[in-house]
Amino acid sequence: MDLLSRQDRVAGAVVGSAVGDALGAPFEFGPAGVYTARFPDGVGTMCGGGGWDPGEATDDTQMAVLVAESLLERDGLDLPDMFGRFRRWAAGEPKDIGLQTESVLTGGDPWDTAAALHFQINGRAAGNGSLMRAATSAVYFAGTGQPQEEARAATMDAARRIAALTHGDRAAWEGTAVLHELIRVALDGADPLAALPDALAAVHPDHRERWATVLAPGWHPDRATEFNGAVWPCLGTALWALCTTRSYEDALASAIDVGGDTDTVAAVTGALAGAVYGFGAIPTRWTGPLHVPLPGYGDRVLRTPDLATLAGLLDGRSADAVPADIRLP
Repeated sequence: MDLLSRQDRVAGAVVGSAVGDALGAPFEFGPAGVYTARFPDGVGTMCGGGGWDPGEATDDTQMAVLVAESLLERDGLDLPDMFGRFRRWAAGEPKDIGLQTESVLTGGDPWDTAAALHFQINGRAAGNGSLMRAATSAVYFAGTGQPQEEARAATMDAARRIAALTHGDRAAWEGTAVLHELIRVALDGADPLAALPDALAAVHPDHRERWATVLAPGWHPDRATEFNGAVWPCLGTALWALCTTRSYEDALASAIDVGGDTDTVAAVTGALAGAVYGFGAIPTRWTGPLHVPLPGYGDRVLRTPDLATLAGLLDGRSADAVPADIRLP
């Protein structure tokens, strides 16, 4: 792994997730090979389509921004506040919102029971909606200077609690916890794949075997037993894309080429690959058009410099502690 600065990796994780989201959005629910068919020369662009403008991020990144701003403005994890922000956003009629998330946020139930009640009634709540928004919270809770076991426990616990706001199935909590931990390790400049055994050991025993299966070396998306809108194949595919490629760009191309829930799979892949390869590895033809509207919050639109600044703040740095070429004027 190249010797990158932590600030480059932090910006890479947050911006990388948003780029994956926007790049994958036009291909959502498409067949396998959809990216290669659109870009046979391998040079993908923010092409737009499917109701999305070129470079426009979806609900995945919109919710990640809301998570970030709650953590920063409330100086830590304030679950009622975060849920309230989600609810305001959902009422703002976003272009896209997961059916499960929409049901939880618009049902009128209190923040601490809404997801559990949804799961109790429907019996299904293991969608990938808690993974898609996890890049920002993963950076915030990564921390530095703690013993490894304490840092692992802290970030995985936070991931579970945030996931539980909208997903009542513990499978989603545990997958988000693993993603948090893998990003934490990558931000430290270590190999996230080498951290998998310890991360899986910290997964709840009732869910450990299933997660170990989809995150095992050699697993392939063809082995998925569910659509990749579910939490297991989503994270499994993202890790597979990271393992079987050698660059940020190639990892995203592989993830999108699987087809299906391409925006979220690419968002999760982008968070991991961005943390591993850093902000500098993300093509400027992707970061240039990137923009994140925030329904329910007026005319706010965040762009790449805003996301990079947000990433620096989440990492506990000053607002201008981001690479000079992506600072706001």
